[in-house]
Amino acid sequence: MAKSFIEVNTIDTPELSVYHEYSENQLYHINEPDLGIFIAESPKVITRALDAGYEPISLLLEKDQTEKEAAEVIERCSSSFDVPVFVAESSVLTGITGFHLTRGVLCAMKRKELPSVADVCTGARRVAVLENVTNPTNIGAIVRSAAALSMDAVLFTSGCSDPLYRRAARVSMGTIFQVPWTFLPKDAEFESLKKCGFKTVAMALRNDTKDIDDPELHSCEKLAVFLGAEGDGLLPETISACDYCVKIPMSHGVDSLNVAAASAVAFWELSRK
Repeated sequence: MAKSFIEVNTIDTPELSVYHEYSENQLYHINEPDLGIFIAESPKVITRALDAGYEPISLLLEKDQTEKEAAEVIERCSSSFDVPVFVAESSVLTGITGFHLTRGVLCAMKRKELPSVADVCTGARRVAVLENVTNPTNIGAIVRSAAALSMDAVLFTSGCSDPLYRRAARVSMGTIFQVPWTFLPKDAEFESLKKCGFKTVAMALRNDTKDIDDPELHSCEKLAVFLGAEGDGLLPETISACDYCVKIPMSHGVDSLNVAAASAVAFWELSRK
């Protein structure tokens, strides 16, 4: 074991408090008025965060991961940032997280200032807009689909959960650090998008809708695709405010798709040129 590794045998080590004493919301606000922190999980997610310019604070990993996938992450964090690298038995990490970590690596990282909507949308042709989506798993899956299926940015309303929450970032496979994103200003969502030249599409379960493959949608130079919360979908006022309303055709008596699955269908179809 390298001399720079710090072995810990209990979760009560003060340096590990950020990993188990605080909720993710508390970590978000921990340094106010300065920016807070977040916890990234798995070598792939941590690597993509580092590639995106996020600064690590410390690493915590299982002993037997030091020579596996985490080796490159350890080298980058140690050589470029000189952060402490804590190692522990699997049982200690389970006590911190409450479950077994598949790849046994956590990294506390500093947040960055969020870009403006205008900055995120500069040059964008297709963007995803998530309204009041609170399930981190769905957020991560939607972000991954957005990155993979040619959406140029992802925008979140103020009612959404933080896409940097550990589970959201992990489910996204770290793509949240690869696709531009930010939060829309509260009560000015449509104004912000119109200023950037976007037409808006509501994905909703209504009968007065356009077909998802309608040529008019494909001809739009800039299109913002709205997806709503689990269960309730988009707010009625949001649907009314959008330029178009689209429903994905269903069969076998199924009335709808999970929002993450629906996002993949919508992104694939509406991003085609």
